[in-house]
Amino acid sequence: MGKLKYVIKRSGSVVPFNPDRVANVIYRAAVSVGGRDKEKAAELAKQVIEVMEEKYDEGYKPHVEEIQDIIEKVLIENGHAKVAKEFILYREEAARRRRENSRHFSKPNELIPWKKVWRSLDWAVSHKLNSIELINERIKDGEFPQIVHESESFYEIQLDTASEMIKERSEELKMVMVSGPSSSGKTTTTLKLEQRLKKMGMSFVPLVVDNYFFDLELHPKDEFGDYDFETPQALDLELINDHLKRLASGEEIKIPFYDFKVGKRHLDQTPLQIHENEVLLIDSLHGLFPDFSREIPSAQKFKLYLEPLLQMKSPDGQYIRWTDLRLIRRMLRDSVHRAYNPEQTLLHWHYVRSSEKRTILPYCNTADYIVNTSMPFEVPLYRPKLLAGFQEWEKKYIGDPLREDAYNRASRVRKMLEAIEPVEDDSPVPGDSVLREFIGGSILDYH
Repeated sequence: MGKLKYVIKRSGSVVPFNPDRVANVIYRAAVSVGGRDKEKAAELAKQVIEVMEEKYDEGYKPHVEEIQDIIEKVLIENGHAKVAKEFILYREEAARRRRENSRHFSKPNELIPWKKVWRSLDWAVSHKLNSIELINERIKDGEFPQIVHESESFYEIQLDTASEMIKERSEELKMVMVSGPSSSGKTTTTLKLEQRLKKMGMSFVPLVVDNYFFDLELHPKDEFGDYDFETPQALDLELINDHLKRLASGEEIKIPFYDFKVGKRHLDQTPLQIHENEVLLIDSLHGLFPDFSREIPSAQKFKLYLEPLLQMKSPDGQYIRWTDLRLIRRMLRDSVHRAYNPEQTLLHWHYVRSSEKRTILPYCNTADYIVNTSMPFEVPLYRPKLLAGFQEWEKKYIGDPLREDAYNRASRVRKMLEAIEPVEDDSPVPGDSVLREFIGGSILDYH
């Protein structure tokens, strides 16, 4: 064991020093510029730790910024200028976000689709669904089925609009990209969009982007040993671009197959071609990320962005956070479909959130159309399912410096769920609702 035992985080918390985290930080920066050499990252991390051991006295607790300064220096001295530049840019971007967060309302947040938010708030106000107190009153008055109907109608009208916009451009379009952060409802929305467009005479060829993941051993990890599937660099963006370009020109390609059981990709497996009157349909977290389809002209692609932009105020005067809705949705879906318990999802969420702030949300305003996938009636349904869990996690992680994020989220969601009127019976929710993707009972075929 070396001299360094603890590190001071930006929040001021003191946490145990984890040498693996240095290697992961270097590897993540390398991956961002196309590097995949884990051994080199480990070797450079060893140098960083040697510099720290030499520089600091026994018992000294370095600040995370001091460690990052040394990482920059070691990268540059070893001739890794591109990786160092990426690391510096990442630090600058993170610092900028922290400054903006501390200023609150100094300027509009670029991660928010303001026009759509305003329309959604206007709708919520006109239906008395813009606060927990108001929805509680309507539920107590026996109006839950009516709330479901109003919410579903609002969502369906948005899909009608998106379908019409796609149809208008059908002659030049080669691909439709359905994008949005985790648990925004991409799978259901893609299926429902496809149903509409088929009725309009359009044919679709799906492209499963998950087959383009790099082998698991090439993925970066975080301090808790989690693999990061959330970053666009987990995908082979060069191969995706090559395939999209060839498909758009009418060529046949062979798409890879990714075996999630063993974390391995097999190249050139399944033939795929777009014929006349067919359009490629892509459901991906990263469909709006510029490098995802940089080879394809804008005229040939329609970009749809989804997010549950719920406009509902809690009793404390704060609006319910969209990320909290998506966290709950993913907890429910992961527990059913991925044998992943909800607590694991909570502990992993800081990673999901960090990645989407960098690589998904900044591009929301580049979409051709945005769909608000929130359902005001989802919050009362979540209370009986998960309130006890959030109460337990809040108590479990209070005061744990390594789990500050999990504690803050658990505490915030617990307050929200305690304030809402619970609804146990989900029978008024249609079988093809976007919410069925998460609570179960869908009549749609997701395979």
